[in-house]
Amino acid sequence: MFVTGLKYVFSSFFASFLQCGFRHLHPVDHPDSAVEPGEKVFIVTPTRPNMDGNRKWVPGFKAVLLILLSHTAVALEVPLDRKYLPQPPTITLQSPKDYIFDPRENIVIHCEAKGKPQPSFSWTRNGSHFDVEKDSKVLMKPGSGTLVIDISQEKAEAYEGTYQCTAHNEHGTAVSNNIVIRQSRSPLWSKERNEAIVVQMGVSLVLQCRPPAGLPPPVIFWMDNNFQRLPLDKRVSQALNGDLYFSNVLPEDTRSDYICYARFPHTQTIQQKQPISVTVLDSSPEGERRPGFMLPLGTTSTQMVLRGETLELECIADGLPTPDISWQKDGGELPSSRTSFHNFKKTLKISDVNEADGGAYRCTATNNLGTVHHIIKVTVNAAPFWVSAPRNLILAPNETGILTCRVSGEPKPQISWFVNGVPIENAPEDHSRKVDDDTVILSSVQSGSSAVYQCNASNAFGYLMANAFVSVLAEPPRVLTPPNRVYQVITNSPALLHCASFGSPIPTITWFKDSQISIKNGDPYVIHEDGTLEIHVAQPLNSGKYTCIATNNLGIKENHVFLEVKEPTRILKQPEYKVVQRGLSAVFECKVKHDPSLVPTMTWLKDKGELPDDERFEVDTDSLIIKDVTDEDEGTYTCIMNTTLDQDSASAMLTVVEATPTPAIVYEKPDPPADLELTDQTERTVQLTWTPGDEHNSPTQKFLIQYEDLLHEPGVWINLTEVAGTSTTAQLNLSPYVYYSFRVRALNNVGYSEPSQPSRQYRTNPAAPDENPSDVHGVGLEPGNLVISWTPLTGFQSNGPGLEYKVQWRQKDVEENWSSKNVANVSQFVVSGTPTYVPYEIKVQALNDYGIKSHTRAYILVNILVVRVMVHSSTLAEVHWEPVAFPSVRGKLQGYKVYYRRERGLQETEKETKQEEQVLSFSGNRSEGRLPGLQPYSVYSLFVKVLNSKGEGPPSPSKTFETPEGVPEQPSFLNVVNHGMDSLTLEWGPPTNNNGRLAGYTLKYQPGINYTSELGPVKVMTFLANETTTTLGNLNASMLYKFYLSARTIKGPGPDITQEASTAMDTTVPSRQVDIATQGWFIGLMCAIALLILVLLIVCFIKRNKGGKYPVKEKEDAHQDPEIQPMKEDDGTFGEYSDTEDHKPLKGSRTPSNGTVRRDESDDSLVDYGEGGDGQFNEDGSFIGQYSGKKEKDTHEGNESSEAPSPVNAMNSFV
Repeated sequence: MFVTGLKYVFSSFFASFLQCGFRHLHPVDHPDSAVEPGEKVFIVTPTRPNMDGNRKWVPGFKAVLLILLSHTAVALEVPLDRKYLPQPPTITLQSPKDYIFDPRENIVIHCEAKGKPQPSFSWTRNGSHFDVEKDSKVLMKPGSGTLVIDISQEKAEAYEGTYQCTAHNEHGTAVSNNIVIRQSRSPLWSKERNEAIVVQMGVSLVLQCRPPAGLPPPVIFWMDNNFQRLPLDKRVSQALNGDLYFSNVLPEDTRSDYICYARFPHTQTIQQKQPISVTVLDSSPEGERRPGFMLPLGTTSTQMVLRGETLELECIADGLPTPDISWQKDGGELPSSRTSFHNFKKTLKISDVNEADGGAYRCTATNNLGTVHHIIKVTVNAAPFWVSAPRNLILAPNETGILTCRVSGEPKPQISWFVNGVPIENAPEDHSRKVDDDTVILSSVQSGSSAVYQCNASNAFGYLMANAFVSVLAEPPRVLTPPNRVYQVITNSPALLHCASFGSPIPTITWFKDSQISIKNGDPYVIHEDGTLEIHVAQPLNSGKYTCIATNNLGIKENHVFLEVKEPTRILKQPEYKVVQRGLSAVFECKVKHDPSLVPTMTWLKDKGELPDDERFEVDTDSLIIKDVTDEDEGTYTCIMNTTLDQDSASAMLTVVEATPTPAIVYEKPDPPADLELTDQTERTVQLTWTPGDEHNSPTQKFLIQYEDLLHEPGVWINLTEVAGTSTTAQLNLSPYVYYSFRVRALNNVGYSEPSQPSRQYRTNPAAPDENPSDVHGVGLEPGNLVISWTPLTGFQSNGPGLEYKVQWRQKDVEENWSSKNVANVSQFVVSGTPTYVPYEIKVQALNDYGIKSHTRAYILVNILVVRVMVHSSTLAEVHWEPVAFPSVRGKLQGYKVYYRRERGLQETEKETKQEEQVLSFSGNRSEGRLPGLQPYSVYSLFVKVLNSKGEGPPSPSKTFETPEGVPEQPSFLNVVNHGMDSLTLEWGPPTNNNGRLAGYTLKYQPGINYTSELGPVKVMTFLANETTTTLGNLNASMLYKFYLSARTIKGPGPDITQEASTAMDTTVPSRQVDIATQGWFIGLMCAIALLILVLLIVCFIKRNKGGKYPVKEKEDAHQDPEIQPMKEDDGTFGEYSDTEDHKPLKGSRTPSNGTVRRDESDDSLVDYGEGGDGQFNEDGSFIGQYSGKKEKDTHEGNESSEAPSPVNAMNSFV
């Protein structure tokens, strides 16, 4: 009820107040103004006065009035053009309140202002007038208040102090902030001697840095003697004050070069503390212990932060094991969007602090032995900040205006008002002016009372100061919108017609159409407060001439604009879905209707991107033709018709299918061109003509013209130029002093033809060189010398005989003439007697007997380390840097080191495995280097260090780059898990490194032929990336198969992994043979055969005992002494006489191992000749035994010497 009642009182009073002499403010907005963008200018104008001409002020409602007026005020920008419009000064540019300058550079204190007339400027220093003209070292820029102070030969401290700028003209005075000028300082480290520290393993340790107090404060970091940053982790960390904290020390912490460095930003200097030596003993190590806080000490502490700044809270704990740190806010939540953790969660940062961030923050340290807490009580104070800053006022005579200066802060700021730089209480009395804390009320202002008011709000943490002018101005209306402006819109779109105006009092705006029809607020028109006329839905009948009239009590002004409502752009015939055979043409139509007065532009897109840069794509007025369609042409094609006002678009898809088979056409390379002829000869050009050869069913695409330099490089053919396949002539640009011979090669889809026969020789005349040497470098290899080197010109580039080089040098930034020396055709020149480590400018020009090449550029040896990376492939990148300036080298330049590391892979599923840092060294003054062996599809970071004889310098800013996709590694495994009669199941694993986005797998397999090395036809299958198993059916039984599996990305397939496997019958055949041997019928058959053999043996034995003759017996009878048996001349065997039947081998007996049966031999002949003994059978059943016995046999042993066939041998004969 209370709030509702207040709203009623406020609204009722404001309505009454408006009737007493005030009305709403009207804005005028136009870019052609004297007020800078962002400035807000307010105009307050009276309504018609009361009959008595007096305005009434209602006491007791002042605060309510001020609040209401502040919310109804709007901005007005003051135009400044050729016409004189008085305006008090406005500060447009000033230096920051706290200005720290570099003593090596001039002090520049900015102060810029505008106004009419142009303001004059003056300065105070430390509260007193600063006479700029009396100090020869101080210069004030013309037309400006900016001071430039030359301190090159002065003590910079003499110009420290608090400065304030004043801008003044006859309408008022504006003042700048108090600008505190201080010199940046980087004091030296105080001399100290650090005692060596010896501690037992496990205890905590603090290494103090305590750098000298600089201005601004230095940046602290710890490094070793090799300029390598000391590794920081959860156990070892650097505090905000720069000290190095060890929660517990380990033996590896032992080192003698703990060095604290302080970098002073303004002077760009780095200073180091004396090295600290730490030795960790493990003779009696400290045991495990609960956490305890090293920083801050105790259980509670306090911290103050200012609103808008960043809150930094820090907790460092000791303990063994190393404690973990966590944070929370008592009674509230940490603001997630503004909170971040640093230094292994030991530092909590909250950005853009506000009052709600005050409170108690709890830091907790935990290990397995316990937990400890520390509470930091945070208080948020605030320097003054604006709620509503005072803004400029332009008032007409007898108007009333209000300046408000609303600020907030903690503690509450004190507000002071000034007029033209003078405290308002000391300013001349003005009865129309009334001050009430943060408000100044100006009633019934009069001409000549213009002034600049200053509001100053301050508390213990800072101050705010703002200027706001009050200009009393009587100005007739002016229309700022350019006359006769034409507005164009599309039918059914909104139209905005501007009428920006200026005047004091604020003009009233009225609109007319075609100079006759008065336009009132209402459908379809809306007239905005700034005078803009809006038509919500424009139609063709709304086209025409519109007139806006601006009126106040000092005059009237009109302006004409024109509205054109255009016909919309529409696609009448859209492209249609196409299915086209590979190799044919596809045509998409896109016919459009548009307004005839608008110029259309047709654009075609493929898959929302640009069309391929391919001459097969032809864009016509209303169509797209794609010739010789390929699979890559599939996609969505979009036509877009643009005009200056609108656009329309339509899309259609293209599908490519297999072409219908056609009779094979034989394509071959073209025949070489013939009949080369040179015509139209000049000093530097000649025309070559030729006759093309047969194209062999493939049109000639282009001709390649090559030349041979018979003077400088005989026998070497070099490409000169190319021309279209439809041309038979070429205009050739030539170089001087070359003995040319030309030839031509034709190219079609199959390839290049053989070269034509060479043309006749054509010689060009000598001339001065056309170019100078490249890769000009300069380096001092020894103190006092400068070695200038370059890449010499080739004989072809020399343009004539007598090639020499003019070498020039001089010190950089030193006014002196160039020193020069002409040298023969060499690649370097040594200048002696040069100062050490001084930059030089050098030039090298080429000259010969016919002149010199001019306009060479000077090479300046400057050094700035800027790193950029060019990625050439998925495994190779090239890093470029600009050399370091010689003064920064501080010694002799040895080279550069590039440190790079793979940070992560771009594959989302890849585990984050940060790799070790790699280093490549590049000697000399290099500016680039290549990084080979990179892993595809990865993110790398690198930085560069310069190296002199003393070590490495600081690193360059880190640079990251990405490598593109490559082919994947082979799958991690390929196994055959199920062997079926006619199927096999395969399983595989993804590659260890995909090297990109895995697109899938390709499986190739082929059968073996009869288990030989020959393989059958290859079959190919493809799988998606998420498939890792498949079952192959319809295979041949008892067949060996070979498999090849590869993974692929968009870059192609990777290496194969191979495997071999057989279907099931291949492994089951042996087991079936064993089963047959155990069958009853097989055993019975074998027994019958054995019985039959036994019977045969018995019969033979009986027959032998009865005196039956055998071939061996006949031999014994015919040859009693084998020693005198005659030899056959043809084969060296013993002569034997037996009938043919006896000498035939037994049926089923084995032949010798070589597969032949010797004539005149039998199975028992060796025994018969008395060389028999113990015998053995080899693997094929042949008799291989050695025979020993008597050389002469007794006649009574004749029958016994012949043995019956062995049962084993007999069995073998049946197998």
